[in-house]
Amino acid sequence: MQLTINGEARTFPASIMSVEQLLTELGLDSRKIALERNREIVPRSVYGRTQLTDGDRLEIVHFIGGGEQESAPDADGWTVAGRTFRSRLIIGTGKYRDYELNRLAAEAAGAEMVTVAVRRVNLTDRDQPMLVDFIDPKKYVYLPNSAGCYTADDAVRTLRLAREAGGWNLVKLEVLGDQKTLYPNMPETVDAARLLIKDGFDVMVYCSDDPIQAKRLEEIGCCAIMPLGAPIGSGLGVQNPVNIRIIIESARVPVIVDAGVGTASDAAIAMELGCDGVLMNTAIAEAKDPVLMASAMKHAVIAGRQAYRAGRMPKRRYASPSSPLAGLI
Repeated sequence: MQLTINGEARTFPASIMSVEQLLTELGLDSRKIALERNREIVPRSVYGRTQLTDGDRLEIVHFIGGGEQESAPDADGWTVAGRTFRSRLIIGTGKYRDYELNRLAAEAAGAEMVTVAVRRVNLTDRDQPMLVDFIDPKKYVYLPNSAGCYTADDAVRTLRLAREAGGWNLVKLEVLGDQKTLYPNMPETVDAARLLIKDGFDVMVYCSDDPIQAKRLEEIGCCAIMPLGAPIGSGLGVQNPVNIRIIIESARVPVIVDAGVGTASDAAIAMELGCDGVLMNTAIAEAKDPVLMASAMKHAVIAGRQAYRAGRMPKRRYASPSSPLAGLI
């Protein structure tokens, strides 16, 4: 029997009749993957009775790196899609040297949520490590994203597979416009958001820092707005604080700066603007010491949030003495 699996033509004995038998032959754990047959997701519960036929095209995917969590000193939490978090720092799972370093960074960051990419399972190297073996989805909230998608159709398909693989409705939608800037394609993003929300997903959405577009995404039902601070992976920091502030002031859902953070001061600035959180990957993963940087980011997010709550002093054009003038010698 001829099957095409993850784009590769493969031949199997005629005795391989069901999806379950195929996974056994491939040495894959059905609990850690999701499977699509001829562009239709096959629920895990029917693997045993789903019959394969000659010429079927299959996609088999899993999550990759696109103890109790330490409580942040700042006790005021934030809520998205009915779930409340203490940590306002969300980290990615890409670009790390290995999954063990990623695990250590997640712990140092005090993160409760991590973004994960959805990619094809490696059928050649069955011993290749898997993210779930290092970052336990029972201890961290996995936030599947549609990283690398350039059309609404691809993004929706990817996130439907993610839901099948892990059972999560909370997802991060991103539809990119081009490979050079990785800016969001907003018309495709809006189309994808509508489809996902109709399909029962809770959508946190990566978007431009345009207040009008951000409000439109909120109005169609997105549960969190995630404007970019700067291009993905650039480390330039928040480039348009005015627009970010406008988005925050008009939003009734969490606003999270997503992309562009380079160092701790960038994270603090985002939080001082009033953001509910910050999402970052490259700033930690590409630091010389990712674990130490993760710790720095944790404290920067806490400090920025506390400064926002405290309310900063007004800016003045001229000096204002700190000591009283009365009783001066």
